[in-house]
Amino acid sequence: MNIIGSAMVLTVDDPALSARFFVSHLGFREVLVAQGATHLSRDDAATDIVLRGGAGPGTSQRHPPTQVPAVVSYTVTGIHAEYERLQQEGARITAPLRRELWGEWGLQLTDPNGVVVQLVEWIPPAGA
Repeated sequence: MNIIGSAMVLTVDDPALSARFFVSHLGFREVLVAQGATHLSRDDAATDIVLRGGAGPGTSQRHPPTQVPAVVSYTVTGIHAEYERLQQEGARITAPLRRELWGEWGLQLTDPNGVVVQLVEWIPPAGA
């Protein structure tokens, strides 16, 4: 097997709101909008995101909306500059930039549907 792509499917109340958030603040682009779902992608190694509505036509009862907020985590470079940019854009930052004990800088955003996006940048070990 050779995996050539990946996608995370998120069931949200309003896919268009989440799509605008990911496009505006995180550099995704809409690849396909059909049957109540929006497929988002980037040109780098980020996992694609498929947003689908939590109610109405095309929604399967086997996959109800999650009661626990989904967390999408990306390892990035230049997190300090991204933090400044996101603040200037008015993105909803729900955990400000901070240094964690286990060796990373991190921050969290939350989209209008409650999807949490975690951005992290690993700190090189001392002497590296």
